[in-house]
Amino acid sequence: MSQIKVIEFDTNNPAHYQAFKDINYAWINKYFKVEQGDLDSLENPKKYFLDTGGAILLACRGDEFLGATALKPIGNNSLELCKMGVSEAARGLGVGYAIGIAAVTKAKELGFERLYLETNSGLSPALNLYKKLGFSYIQNFTSPYQRADVAMEMYL
Repeated sequence: MSQIKVIEFDTNNPAHYQAFKDINYAWINKYFKVEQGDLDSLENPKKYFLDTGGAILLACRGDEFLGATALKPIGNNSLELCKMGVSEAARGLGVGYAIGIAAVTKAKELGFERLYLETNSGLSPALNLYKKLGFSYIQNFTSPYQRADVAMEMYL
């Protein structure tokens, strides 16, 4: 784990755009179905996450990108933790946990009060990770994603 570090997205680095897109596309495609909203935000992460006051974090080991996530403001002093994926080669290395901790820290730095996420009940490793990070389940929510049947939140 010590060789894995989480860095902030650099809009001047084309490798960051490619890593964010590739890691998340592969993750979503493997476990779900890629929807139009995914394509839009993966093609233009600056517009959807950075320009709105959010953040994008990348986990790397040297020059290799292992994981990515984005934080998107959604109103009520909340951020959505979204587009969180880990590369196939890095599964089981603790990358998801490292990115999750970094995302919580970044959300606090940005001054938000709540982190929110949507996922699928079939992805038990992710659900376990989110519970370990401190998220709890929300009942009765509506999602723009067909795949989302679970919503969770954490107050910071």
